[in-house]
Amino acid sequence: MRVRKNIATSEEGFLFNPTTGDSFSTNALGAEILLLLKKDISNNDVINTICEKYDVDKSLFERDFEEFTLQLKDYSILE
Repeated sequence: MRVRKNIATSEEGFLFNPTTGDSFSTNALGAEILLLLKKDISNNDVINTICEKYDVDKSLFERDFEEFTLQLKDYSILE
């Protein structure tokens, strides 16, 4: 999954879709995930990076990550 090229993002978690005019904000962890996705890192690498950095349960985070990315797809943030 990749963040669409036309999506503007900030390190603080603000997103803007110029195609639709929609804007969104996310928390610090969501912003970090978006920055990793913008670097075209695989989902598994994103999951491993976050789990290692924050010492979270991998299966729990995988579920949360899937829900988060589904929302991003619904809002046309991800390709």
